[in-house]
Amino acid sequence: MKPFLLLGVRPEPVAADDEYAAFARFTGLGTDLQRHAVDREPFTGDPRDYAGIIIGGSPFNVTDTAKSSQQQRAEEDLNRVVDVALAERIPLLGACYGLGLIARHKGGIVDHEYGEQIAAVPVTLTAAGRTDPVFGGLPQVFSAIVGHKEAVSTPPADAVVLATSPGAPVQALRIGPAAYATQFHPELDADGLLIRMTTYRDAGYFDPQEADAIMALARATDVTHPPESLRAFVAFAEGFNPA
Repeated sequence: MKPFLLLGVRPEPVAADDEYAAFARFTGLGTDLQRHAVDREPFTGDPRDYAGIIIGGSPFNVTDTAKSSQQQRAEEDLNRVVDVALAERIPLLGACYGLGLIARHKGGIVDHEYGEQIAAVPVTLTAAGRTDPVFGGLPQVFSAIVGHKEAVSTPPADAVVLATSPGAPVQALRIGPAAYATQFHPELDADGLLIRMTTYRDAGYFDPQEADAIMALARATDVTHPPESLRAFVAFAEGFNPA
């Protein structure tokens, strides 16, 4: 069986390591989940060597008007991976930043109209989502943690919207038979959220004065269902026939 790969895009070591640990845990892959930090060094690997690829979150935004050479190179590497994954039907999952990157690269509109402060929000599956092999096993309505400055306002023409929420019309989508992306964080629980909020306290994702209230609400909300989509993605990828 080919391995799975997390392409990380977080320059902050603590947040990057915790994100990897969360994906490794909630996918059930453990240390079998390989990782590569595209923000630190170019990814020159062949996407076809992997059973599935995950693109994680990032403080980068695809709508940033001024991008460092680090960010530009990371986006170029990730766009190449997206192109190969779609062409070769390699199972792909983008989370938060990964959604914006995939959607914009494939012709969707990503802007600031539907940005959301950090919170646990209700996510509703669409009719397509309820029958999808990755998301169909989740409740029709479940809570998930969000926090993003940009969002998909118009999905790519060939995308299927799988989930939505009151604050963002695209919480999950699929392109082709095997490329997925979520606006919510499928890997985040309350403990992980605390690390993210500490790391990005002054980055504009939330009012620091409301940090305690946000954490209290997150701990009081059942956010156990989003990680189920990660396990479902792994099961889907392991059994997927691209032919």
